[in-house]
Amino acid sequence: MGDIDTLRFITCGSVDDGKSTLIGRLLYESKSIFDDQMRAVEVDSRQYGTQGEQADLALLVDGLQAEREQGITIDVAYRFFATPNRRFIVADTPGHEQYTRNMATGASTADIAVILIDARKGVLTQTRRHSRIVALMGIRQVVLAINKMDLVGFSPSVFREIVSSFQAFANDLQFSSIQAIPLSALQGDNVFVPSARTPWYSGPTLMSRLNSMAPASQGGAHPFRMPVQWVNRPNLDFRGFTGRVAQGAIQKGDSVCVLPSGLISRVKGIVVWQDEQERAGEGESITLTLEDELDISRGDVLVAQDSQPAVADAFQAHLLWMSEQSLVAGRPYLVKLHAKELNGSVSTIKHKEDVNTGSHLAARTLELNEIGVVNLTLSQPVVFEPYKVNRPLGAFILIDKMTQATVGAGMIDFALRRATNIHWQSLEVDRTARAQLMHQRPRCVWFTGLSGSGKSTIANLLEKQLHAERRHTFILDGDNIRHGLNQDLGFTVTDRVENIRRIAHVAKLMTDAGLIVLVSFISPFRAERQLARDLFAEGDFLEVFVDASLAVCEHRDTKGLYAKSRRGELPNFTGIDSAYEAPLRPELHLSSDKESPEACMRRILEKLR
Repeated sequence: MGDIDTLRFITCGSVDDGKSTLIGRLLYESKSIFDDQMRAVEVDSRQYGTQGEQADLALLVDGLQAEREQGITIDVAYRFFATPNRRFIVADTPGHEQYTRNMATGASTADIAVILIDARKGVLTQTRRHSRIVALMGIRQVVLAINKMDLVGFSPSVFREIVSSFQAFANDLQFSSIQAIPLSALQGDNVFVPSARTPWYSGPTLMSRLNSMAPASQGGAHPFRMPVQWVNRPNLDFRGFTGRVAQGAIQKGDSVCVLPSGLISRVKGIVVWQDEQERAGEGESITLTLEDELDISRGDVLVAQDSQPAVADAFQAHLLWMSEQSLVAGRPYLVKLHAKELNGSVSTIKHKEDVNTGSHLAARTLELNEIGVVNLTLSQPVVFEPYKVNRPLGAFILIDKMTQATVGAGMIDFALRRATNIHWQSLEVDRTARAQLMHQRPRCVWFTGLSGSGKSTIANLLEKQLHAERRHTFILDGDNIRHGLNQDLGFTVTDRVENIRRIAHVAKLMTDAGLIVLVSFISPFRAERQLARDLFAEGDFLEVFVDASLAVCEHRDTKGLYAKSRRGELPNFTGIDSAYEAPLRPELHLSSDKESPEACMRRILEKLR
């Protein structure tokens, strides 16, 4: 076929609008399936098909048993086919709301979106949601495939009404082109050849439109960008830097800059597999060798010396939330941006977007499939470019630290501050000097447990003993802190997360001052306790789980808080209508309903010594 290009496109829309059938039609008409595959589909159609005696072309794409049994698409299915003019990679994505994350995955690498609409149903909420995600992912060219026209008698008025409705909704989505086509994927109308049943339509067929659309990568020349995925050292004589060219091109002799370090060198060689070549372009996986021995590691980015992206550690971004657990501002996550993985958190949820109108709605959390604008803060500076400029350097995912599940997909809008503007101030009197003056090792002893478990009692006994031993200590107690530093916070999940985030940083400052700090907070969520732990060096953080049964805690409750909660007078009370996540691997597990406070205190003292 010669040197022809490849177009990646996604089919998306609502449930049962015929996405899989359309792709099956494209595969069938382009002769991209073998005779034995077609015979297998004809056999499967009798068991799983939805088209009576006809072959159900959707089964060419829906390969999972669950998909066939339910007649729906669950996972993203990628299929390949070609015409004399071009190769195609098409992603068939689910229409169900619960699989929106899968649809976003398919959109992340597509050049074009084919948005299907069932002519009988018109523009639905899920159509709007998918269209917003398509726009969010940077796709600017859209084909509006109005399918199942045979079921509305190929009515031109139905077609025009749907087109008008979609265009009115899509005005703010910044699509550069929207080509509407009336289709019957089941019967092939206007897929490959013009349909005699739509004499009122004079536009292109779907296939001719796809053949004429330019891939996003052909939008013009871009400077060279390559995140380093692997430092290749097969022997002592070879040191290369392996990655996929995210943007632009590179050739031997070009000057490159390594970010974030800023080191500069020239390209000595370009290796693909075991062969050397003079030049490499966007999308190629290569290994670069440089003329100089530089300190480069995974997550660094090689860029054109004369055109360098920015380095920052805080951003505004659009975020698609993909977890059934709410996004809460301040909660720590792993952030993966190109080949870099580091700690980070959403510091602020600025607003969420109404899926139907695009209007901005106030929000303190994001729920499953909601899109929001957030401020993202990272633990260290990273190389980036806005997503609209460079997808690979502007896209990130959030990963739950406990479950390792991907919970969010984001697109960077811009940096909130340049990392070069903010530095740690060098101080001559440091933590070590302060600790030596106090003749002690600074520690954070973090007490966690239900209200009434005995945390404050044990912490108070421990401080009295340490004070008697002339140790320098301070107690941070949950109730006391809410009278001052955290008096603006309530007891919602969001406020509880911020409560612990603040106190964790205060505790870290106190240990930097040389103190042994005792933190007595319910701190019900593992993620926030992990955030606190991550602030400290190995061995400087002791998590003490003060464990007592709910019945014992209620019996000890002199304030009557549990009784108020059970009467509905005290919402979001831990242990009653708000969850407590017990530590999985605490340094100490104290059974305060079986051991005396003094015995518990002595166990902590032994651990500290």
